[in-house]
Amino acid sequence: MLNPADAAFAQRLATLLPEGTLAPAEPRYLEEPRRRAVTPQALLARPRETAEVARIVSACAQARVGLIPWGGGTGLVLGQVQPEGPAPVILSLERMNRLRGLWPEENLMIVEAGMTLAEVQAAADGAGRLFPLSLASEGTARIGGNLATNAGGTAVLRYGNARELCLGVEAVLPDGSVLNGLTRLRKDNTGYDLKDLLIGSEGTLGVITAATLRLFPQPAATATALLAVIGPEAALELLTLAQIRTGGAVTTFELIHAQGLLFLDEAMPELRQPFADRPDWSVLIEIGLAPGLDPEVVMTGLYEAAEAGSLVRDGVIAQSGAQARALWDLREALPEGNRRIGAVVSHDISLPLSEIAEFLRRAGPVIAAIGPFRVNCFGHLGDGNLHYNVFPPKGGRAADHRDKAGSIQRAVHDLVHALGGSVSAEHGIGRLKTRDLEAYGDPAKLAAMRAIKAALDPAGIMNPGAVLAP
Repeated sequence: MLNPADAAFAQRLATLLPEGTLAPAEPRYLEEPRRRAVTPQALLARPRETAEVARIVSACAQARVGLIPWGGGTGLVLGQVQPEGPAPVILSLERMNRLRGLWPEENLMIVEAGMTLAEVQAAADGAGRLFPLSLASEGTARIGGNLATNAGGTAVLRYGNARELCLGVEAVLPDGSVLNGLTRLRKDNTGYDLKDLLIGSEGTLGVITAATLRLFPQPAATATALLAVIGPEAALELLTLAQIRTGGAVTTFELIHAQGLLFLDEAMPELRQPFADRPDWSVLIEIGLAPGLDPEVVMTGLYEAAEAGSLVRDGVIAQSGAQARALWDLREALPEGNRRIGAVVSHDISLPLSEIAEFLRRAGPVIAAIGPFRVNCFGHLGDGNLHYNVFPPKGGRAADHRDKAGSIQRAVHDLVHALGGSVSAEHGIGRLKTRDLEAYGDPAKLAAMRAIKAALDPAGIMNPGAVLAP
């Protein structure tokens, strides 16, 4: 059993820290973006240095007080809120936002966990390099949280998830000890890779305080287009064609269903759309090019080859940075359109690429058998990640169909699991999907996870209730 972060504990902890580190938690630290749950009460800690984090974690371990690491609060699976249980300490890394070092010749940088993703990107750009992790929430999300959740985003196809972009971490472990793992080495086979254990652990095994990140050369030019495809199978063939023609230079390949565009018509009519008739399926493709290649020539050649292969029926090729930005604005508006319509239930799933078309063929009738719902399917087709979201009939309210949400989710997740997919592609487990992990996770993997958790955090103070069900 854990104890609350009450006034007596706060008073003891304050003696270990600089003045102003502790405060009552404001509402923004207690909520999550979709307003499904809140932390009723918590003590807020905002340290400025790793040593202060270590003192906070050590004090929590000794007093058996729960601790929730907090980055930017943008997570979507309730990993940053604790609706039940004794009041925890919310440990915000926002003040730990320094750039510790940048080596352009090594394509590396060391950053503290409180830097926002946008700040990390800007620092890399200032050195003529690219940090390719890209999310809609990059102005708010912090790099420590991105690593703790192994964030994905729109460039995974070419550069990988957050895990692939990190060489090392500094972290405070559940007993307050500091793991000094900020290596700049690309080859270091000296035992277990604890970095990869902490990345994706969602704050349940330690607090990431800094990281060594990989950088890349900036593309000399970028080609961007929105192409109306014949269907999901044609979209996948187009991806293969694009990779072959560009030598694997496709950075982004986003699938968009007509329902998402119709939602934008309904909820955001001021947003300009490039196709007068909304195509059933379209893809937003972006290609990062080497010097000497003309973006328009590359994309036009791809479109003509795809048209000859009966893969596309229409397309818009960006002629400028502003036109490319307009196409991205359309893609990035899809989640906001969804929010304004109001989903009955949302799914963050991934599938083997060759199973995606089969999933879409089978999922539609499964949902229709439950009720007359609308489905908006969009996402990162290039890496197999779909956001398969279910909405009420036009004119209906999501709240009137909440009793069907569980049935819809089980049906979708059962189908995903049967086709070799995952019920959490990029958002993580948090507290929202712990039962899903129990239902669909490999038993041996779950047993190993519990053993690791018990070994590193025997008191269970680190983000209690997240990832592994109590």
